[in-house]
Amino acid sequence: MDVQTQFQLKSFNTLNLNAVVSHYTQVHSQNDLCEALAYAEQHGLNVLILSGGSNMLLPSHIDALAVHMQIQGIEILAEDNTTHTVRVGSGQIWHDFVLWTTEHQMYGLQNLALIPGLVGASPVQNIGAYGVEVGEFIDYVEVYDRIEKKLTRINAQDCHFSYRHSIFKDDPNRYVITHVVFKLLKQPNLKMNYGDLKTAMGDDITAENLQRQVIHIRQSKLPNPNEYPNAGSFFKNPIISQAQYNALSESYPQAPHYPQGNDQVKIAAGWLIDQAGWKGKQLGKVGMFQKQALVLVNYSDADLSDVQATYRAVQQDVVKKFNILLEPEPVLFNEIGLIQSHTT
Repeated sequence: MDVQTQFQLKSFNTLNLNAVVSHYTQVHSQNDLCEALAYAEQHGLNVLILSGGSNMLLPSHIDALAVHMQIQGIEILAEDNTTHTVRVGSGQIWHDFVLWTTEHQMYGLQNLALIPGLVGASPVQNIGAYGVEVGEFIDYVEVYDRIEKKLTRINAQDCHFSYRHSIFKDDPNRYVITHVVFKLLKQPNLKMNYGDLKTAMGDDITAENLQRQVIHIRQSKLPNPNEYPNAGSFFKNPIISQAQYNALSESYPQAPHYPQGNDQVKIAAGWLIDQAGWKGKQLGKVGMFQKQALVLVNYSDADLSDVQATYRAVQQDVVKKFNILLEPEPVLFNEIGLIQSHTT
């Protein structure tokens, strides 16, 4: 096992925050992972699991072992009349895997094309876009349970998937995901509920065109992380009560909203941020992107404090205008490699 010390993680997080970790190693198999976790325990180090780095906020110095998940492989486990069951290593690039499924006529994930990150991170916050969430197509997740100290699996129904949430967020230090097993459709069941996507599809109602249009729309709205370091959508779309929405709609009938059932309504966070005057606005080194208000961008070698100053200012202005508190999507780490709340 190769452990590097005082390792710079700037190029391993998509916001390009300067972050030096005291210990760093890559794992390419379940055995590698077990060895890395044993090393951390022997040396009294917390473990920071590093995936694609697209959903992380890191401090400048971290005293921990960063375990970089690089487990590869795509394997078809089974098929029946309607589905294929596919096992994927946590280190596979998510977008590449989505493209692979389409090429092999396996359907369900096309709406999630071009989402950054690796496959292993997809169940953690139940990634979603254009009316589809990944949890709908997960059969089970293979993990190392750090409490039981063994490799095991968690069935989809036990993952407690909900909007941008799962059991892996409830207990972030317990499970390390090694593989995700998907159950994908043999026949497409296209989700085109979002207006811009439905319009872009035109008369070509195929999964291939759906994927193509999702990629085009995302590229037209979202900044290239190589040019503008970012973490994708920075805030969750808030879910409010029907009564709250009714009051909001009296003043803002044009507010984009999506009924959720159970007397709840999802509101578009990007619209709230835009209305609060933050679209294209910059505070020091960090700002909200001019083409998509939901995306926070590192314009000039920012550190974590710069990012926090900007997103907290956005939160304050949205609360003042709408009495709605936006919740950040990226995971915040402290200086000993543990996840902490954004409110502490």
